[in-house]
Amino acid sequence: MSASGGTKAIVAALGANLAIAAAKFVAFLFSGSSSMLAESVHSLADSGNQALLLVGGKKAQREATPQHPFGYGRERYIYAFLVSIVLFSVGGMFAVYEGYEKIRHPHELDNWYWPVGVLVFAIIAEGFSFRTAIKESNPLRGDHSWKEFIRRAKAPELPVVLLEDFGALVGLVLALGGVGLALLTDDGVWDGIGTLCIGILLILIALVLAAETKSLLLGESAGVDEVKKIETALVDGNTVTGIIHMRTLHLGPEELLVAAKIAVQHDDTAAEVASAINAAESRIREAVPIARVIYLEPDIYSEAEAAKGPDLEATPGGPAQTGH
Repeated sequence: MSASGGTKAIVAALGANLAIAAAKFVAFLFSGSSSMLAESVHSLADSGNQALLLVGGKKAQREATPQHPFGYGRERYIYAFLVSIVLFSVGGMFAVYEGYEKIRHPHELDNWYWPVGVLVFAIIAEGFSFRTAIKESNPLRGDHSWKEFIRRAKAPELPVVLLEDFGALVGLVLALGGVGLALLTDDGVWDGIGTLCIGILLILIALVLAAETKSLLLGESAGVDEVKKIETALVDGNTVTGIIHMRTLHLGPEELLVAAKIAVQHDDTAAEVASAINAAESRIREAVPIARVIYLEPDIYSEAEAAKGPDLEATPGGPAQTGH
């Protein structure tokens, strides 16, 4: 994900959510609708989440230090994980509690036109934010479905904004339904039910975000396409005759570590092997520009050793990605 694309989507979402949060809170003050209170807290939490994403993106740009030799790229994953926690606790749990209380102690809505008008405005504003996120995501999504894009994306910002905006739009429809049914039936319980549904929705979205960002924090490999490009770039068929085993790891959304044991000819000189390794590194960086940290270990290929299968102690993490 390009930093500019993610930042544009985040800023659009932040501006929309701040305006919507203020409008929803005003509507709550005039109407007493618990759906509006839950939605105002939801929008305020979303605004804080976008601020967290911007801070994470800024901190991730720091230069590497002796204490953190691979840089700070994973700051973006940490702040995205914090977003899921905020969405779960501040947004979801608060809405569930507020909905439960409103169902137990319902009351009529005052000045119904305030919540209805604000909800319509909020749907328009959130729709604009959601459209921006979709527009920025499409070039990166390619032929993948939205589900695959959210699961496979190495940069967390756009998936987070997409899920937040989608959840916000569904939540607004639920709030509008709750307010509308409360007005039609003259029963404030429906307002509480709408609030409860908003809370459950936010908790589910938060759990999805937490699962995806947890995977990124643990360390994910390069995508299938990138792995194939690296494999093709590594082997020149002359000095580097094959890949014995290889590991890739995202140090951040736009920085990849590649470590591989490569097969070389048994009669090659040290100078020839060193030259071949340098050439292989150049080919990898040309094929996959984000492969910035590369470690290649030369070895003599042995059919007898290969027949034994991967050495799990030498290559931790399970079976090797490839073997020749």
